[in-house]
Amino acid sequence: MAELSGADILIETLCDLGVEVVFGYPGGAVLPIYDAMFRSQRIKHILVRHEQAATHAAEGYARSTGKPGVVLVTSGPGATNAVTGITDALMDSIPMVVITGQVPTALIGTDAFQEADTVGITRHCTKHNYLVKDPAILADVINEAFHIATSGRPGPVVVDIPKDVQVATARFTKGTGTPVATVHKTYRPQVKAEPTLIEQAMDMLAAAERPILYTGGGIINAGPGASQLLRELARITGAPVTSTLMGLGAFPASSDQWLGMLGMHGTYEANYAMNQADLILCLGARFDDRVTGRLDAFSPNSRKIHVDIDRSSINKNVRVDLPIVADVGRALEDMVRVYKSRRHPKPDLAEWWRRIKGWREVRSLDFPENKAEIMPQAAIRALWEATHRKSPIITTEVGQHQMWAAQHFGFEGPNKWLTSGGLGTMGYGLPAAIGAQIGNPGALVIDIAGEASIQMNIQELGTATQYRLPVKIFILNNQYMGMVRQWQELTYASRYAESYSDALPDFVKLAEAYGWKGICIEGPDQLESGIADMLAYDGPVMVDCRVAQLANCFPMIPSGAAHTDMLLQASEVSGEMDDSAKALV
Repeated sequence: MAELSGADILIETLCDLGVEVVFGYPGGAVLPIYDAMFRSQRIKHILVRHEQAATHAAEGYARSTGKPGVVLVTSGPGATNAVTGITDALMDSIPMVVITGQVPTALIGTDAFQEADTVGITRHCTKHNYLVKDPAILADVINEAFHIATSGRPGPVVVDIPKDVQVATARFTKGTGTPVATVHKTYRPQVKAEPTLIEQAMDMLAAAERPILYTGGGIINAGPGASQLLRELARITGAPVTSTLMGLGAFPASSDQWLGMLGMHGTYEANYAMNQADLILCLGARFDDRVTGRLDAFSPNSRKIHVDIDRSSINKNVRVDLPIVADVGRALEDMVRVYKSRRHPKPDLAEWWRRIKGWREVRSLDFPENKAEIMPQAAIRALWEATHRKSPIITTEVGQHQMWAAQHFGFEGPNKWLTSGGLGTMGYGLPAAIGAQIGNPGALVIDIAGEASIQMNIQELGTATQYRLPVKIFILNNQYMGMVRQWQELTYASRYAESYSDALPDFVKLAEAYGWKGICIEGPDQLESGIADMLAYDGPVMVDCRVAQLANCFPMIPSGAAHTDMLLQASEVSGEMDDSAKALV
């Protein structure tokens, strides 16, 4: 047992917990921690250019590796700048521990320099948060924070540490960091499903004539084994599979049983199969508004089974017939075992698949050909064609490009698709790609971006340069805030209020200024060679791909409409919305 400062105790505990990387930005209130980390030399620190980027980088690291992301920022603006990423992680169930500096305890509440009520500010956007006032309990708090962040439904935890606590000393026994999987005295999420509920669910599935497996990000969070179990359940039942935006990659896009993404920009066949199914087995998804559309019209004649580790997510939006609180990976393991042991015959779903075949023939993801301009969907497909054999990790910003990537870039495995789903955070993609590249040094990491979103955190080009990260950015440049413009065209009579991206930078020169390679693709004849040039360069590359300015993202379900009220092309749009409909956008 030794007498160590709070800062040293923090670093020792992080090391005991296996933390290898911290994303952060220094400031006065965390200098003791930075000094302790400098002296330790056991944790790699990634210096971002903005605290929001630190949180998104930690998210990208966590989502691509399965390990919790760790963030270190200073007090006041350091903490408040991190709030967007913290909220993003809460919405998308990303395990993250954010360590924030705080003014000395004696100054808390005095409006001291760079003081903010971090605990108060983050109370509603964290899974849990702490203000530590005694270095003697710091190790236990950090251990507990990691346990909470990574168990149950994953999420962000904030630990606020005043500067005097970082300097004060306490007794600490090296190597006492408890495993992340330790059982907590009060926080014990239910991970194992009730056996009778699993049996009932499998009997319902076996008896269904029109079943569908509705999967979400919980499958990804449950680990690669859950994805394999999902594939096995689909194989033995013959049921079609669809997914939320966050669940892409849990089931292979090349499978004949894959219907594509569902929801607002999902496929015709996925949304209609959800509507006409007689049984929906929801696995690690939460029936959010982008999936359900108008609630009173959502899958009105189906029985619903909902498996989720978060008890509060069940029956929150949609009433279900059979709730199962459990880790979806553990539940899938039991489901496969029970289904096989009960020797259910493989259901005859020929008529169900015949109907699905008819919906597929609508070809809802088709788009107009254009020999003069690059269609953004064609750019995504060309990128997929050139890279999918390399098993790339794809991140995105938020907007039309995000939806086109979800629709047209097929994913075969989990942890390869990193995007901001619940919060829809512009500026997510570049720092997330940096975090993913740190966690997967040998991987091909590509941020599919829009020219508006990329500018939200474009300063992180410098971070990639500093750490020699070969991140690729593929910008679909249509000179508009594309999704905003699309809504304005379809529902506000093309009144493009402030959605045109005027005064854009020269992205090639900007890339070069940061030490990146810049490539501009201006026409269809340059698309294949431009992507090849991007992949051939062994350092960071920014590609400015000039795409058709007014292309829209279809299919599309207007806000407030039923999930079968899908627009497949612009000619189906009626015009302006009334005020009540606008309120739902």
